[in-house]
Amino acid sequence: MPPIDPQSLRFFVDETSLGVGRALALLRRDVIHTNHRLIPEVPLGTLDDDWIPKVAARDLVVITRDKRIRTKHAKAMLYAQSGLRVFWLAGKKDLSNWETMCLLTRRWNDIEREIKERGPGPWFMAINEAKLSDMRIRFQGLS
Repeated sequence: MPPIDPQSLRFFVDETSLGVGRALALLRRDVIHTNHRLIPEVPLGTLDDDWIPKVAARDLVVITRDKRIRTKHAKAMLYAQSGLRVFWLAGKKDLSNWETMCLLTRRWNDIEREIKERGPGPWFMAINEAKLSDMRIRFQGLS
């Protein structure tokens, strides 16, 4: 298999879903994750305030399981100010890596459609069992 072209990268999976990120990176050539060799500036343990702008600078779509995205407004504001496009793995129960991979596989065409239709960020989508839904996180001064 030829080496991955860094210009073809499209998705970043954060540390909250590291196992899923590693699996996706093996299955898809456009996915990287925390501690991936193609993003050395985001090693394990990198704080949100540090990795979010670095990932945004690469114009990558974020996949996260971070439950605090709805309650920590400072974090959501950082995502928004950075212009990130975010897919949040939603749900009341924690899914195993396998369950999460199955969910992402079922919803992947929807994910691709939303990226195409919505265009540039910031925007936030929740990935649920039945559908994707707009999280409608809005801040004054941001669209």
